[in-house]
Amino acid sequence: MAVCSGSLIRVGKVPFPFYVLHKASDCQQRVKKPVGRSSRKVKVNLSASLATSDEGEMQDDQLHENSRMKNFHNAWVKIESTIKDVLHNINADVFNEVDSWVHKSFDSICSNGKPDANKATCAYPIVTDVTAKQIFTALVVMNNMEFVDDLQTFADLGTHLQSHGCHVANLSSVDFSVKSGIGGCLRSLLRQILSSSIDVADISVLASWYIEHDNYKHPVVVIIEDMDRCSGPVLSDFILMLSEWVIKIPVILILGVATTLDASKSILTSKAVQHLSPSKFFLGSPADRLDAIIKAVLVKPCSGFLVGHKVAGFIRNCFLRQDGTLTSLVRAVKMALVQHFLMEPLSFAVNGLLDEESEESTSVAEAWPKQAFDLPSCSRRLSEPKSEVALDGPSKMIEVMNLWSCVVLCLHEAGKKQKTTLLDLYYEALDPKLYNLRHSDHLELKPDSQRPSWIQGINGTSSKMQKGGLIGQTTRQVRDLSPAALLQLVEKWSKQTDGFIEIHEKVKELQLQEKIEDDTLKELANRSRRQTIRNSGNLDRSTKTLNDKAAALISCMTRDHMQPIECIPFHEIVCFKNVDKLQAALCGDPRRRIQLDLLECHNFLKCSCCGKSSNAPSSSMHDTTLMYTLAQEHGDLINLHDWYQSFRAIIFQKTVKERHRMKVSPSPKKRKMTAEPQNITEASVQARFCRAVTELQITGLLRMPSKRRPDFVQRVAFGL
Repeated sequence: MAVCSGSLIRVGKVPFPFYVLHKASDCQQRVKKPVGRSSRKVKVNLSASLATSDEGEMQDDQLHENSRMKNFHNAWVKIESTIKDVLHNINADVFNEVDSWVHKSFDSICSNGKPDANKATCAYPIVTDVTAKQIFTALVVMNNMEFVDDLQTFADLGTHLQSHGCHVANLSSVDFSVKSGIGGCLRSLLRQILSSSIDVADISVLASWYIEHDNYKHPVVVIIEDMDRCSGPVLSDFILMLSEWVIKIPVILILGVATTLDASKSILTSKAVQHLSPSKFFLGSPADRLDAIIKAVLVKPCSGFLVGHKVAGFIRNCFLRQDGTLTSLVRAVKMALVQHFLMEPLSFAVNGLLDEESEESTSVAEAWPKQAFDLPSCSRRLSEPKSEVALDGPSKMIEVMNLWSCVVLCLHEAGKKQKTTLLDLYYEALDPKLYNLRHSDHLELKPDSQRPSWIQGINGTSSKMQKGGLIGQTTRQVRDLSPAALLQLVEKWSKQTDGFIEIHEKVKELQLQEKIEDDTLKELANRSRRQTIRNSGNLDRSTKTLNDKAAALISCMTRDHMQPIECIPFHEIVCFKNVDKLQAALCGDPRRRIQLDLLECHNFLKCSCCGKSSNAPSSSMHDTTLMYTLAQEHGDLINLHDWYQSFRAIIFQKTVKERHRMKVSPSPKKRKMTAEPQNITEASVQARFCRAVTELQITGLLRMPSKRRPDFVQRVAFGL
């Protein structure tokens, strides 16, 4: 049965997927009819029994696969929207400041008067005063070495200003290249402001448009996203041109600065710098943005997707050791999300597991898959009734996850003065071995009847809790806080633990004691000096006692309520732990991936004609797959003539088999209905051969013949 004429080539690295299409022939749609009466008996024996037996399982698998893809889409949409909201909230105050400054600058420009239509559209400038040629310029400091994290920031700033009535144009460093010149940036400005395709680089067109209708009532804001990457001479000429038209067109510049505030003096000419009236604005620091994203996406999972300790360590290393951008961090999270829903068959139950308000969570006992009870994390609870496990598992998982998030954020609040990053704290809080170490000594002191039944840890060596960890250091820092700092910290803990009764009551009790000590301190300040000196020792002892109580409270919260996700039953459904798959997907080995996909094309095509276990050459293979399979019989150098003869023999073997099948057919009517095989000529085989060789060269698996050896091609990739 000759069917496929295509194969799939997939690059392991995500940004570079490409495919060679697989087209099935008409032979696949025809069922092979055996000859004679025996064929009818075979047909009766192979009735619909096999199809009906697998039909239910196929439908369930397809339904689960669709649910997994739907869950992936919903989870990523939530993560992406959450990241946008977080970044927008961080920069909201700066955006409002810039908007207020833009309108004040516009009012200042308009105070000099508005020219009439004849003067505004004339070909020569009307400004003669040097002070009137000043352009109000906002220098927005990004504090990032890489501009990629701030692309969306300037787009959001432009949208914010447009919503407040400004005419906005976002220009990039590409518009200010030496190749484009001043004409390129001016055309881009006109296209965005006028919202039309204009190829004329004439500033007077903008002046005539601005004076029409009510356009002159609003300022024109030009945002240059990354000034450091622009061509200095082109940007200087652009600023000088705008300064001549600043009264006719009240243009306000916003320049993104990635390095220092003095970057304008090193990039622009001194004459262009003299025409700028700068103001400084600072975006949120990269550390604040990183902590906000980690908190919203990973610590408080907005989508119900979590990562394991090793995966968190890999994502952390990608951020610290590579480019250190939020874009790389978000890309790693997205790839982990993709790999989880592709690899975990039970990920279709994510919605019913984590969404408490959904209809699926109310009937989770009936909808819980049977395979969930075979997960390694559930091995210690198989003795309980499965209905109780199903009802208790999701609710308990949500409860433990929320408590874990609460404690991690309380630890982060305690370590902010020491500049403890949430990413490092998050990585350590996910470690199941440290969780076991914290519980080893504590649980050994209790009898078996008093040990919590839910606690399930990963096997590790029992020893004393490590004192050098980040969590231990943060706990010890609480003992050294001043009374005022301790009072602020306890207030933050009170807000953070609101809704968690077990922890909130203890925090409230500590907060009450703090207020009593604070009132006592104020009373002592109003007393005489002698009494103050007499009671200072008692005050120091009481303050130290409160610090010890606060440290003991956060230590107790860490020990009792910070249970990592990998220690919870059913965590495999929502937690991604395969760091090798994530590393292969992010770093990738495209050449090896291409070779594997070429040699194992049947795993993707799933056709009945190609061998499922052997890689024997077949005429139904795609030409590129067939050629590369034949290349495995050669060494470093491949003789083109021998290679072509092997390819030709397999192609013509297909035609001979089809003709033989037509001769054996006993029914002339059926023979007429069957499509005649195509006539394969020598020229067509040569064309297919050349095309396959070219495709192998493009994918980097072959090096074309050289002048020294014109009859040989060289294999480039070896060793799978």
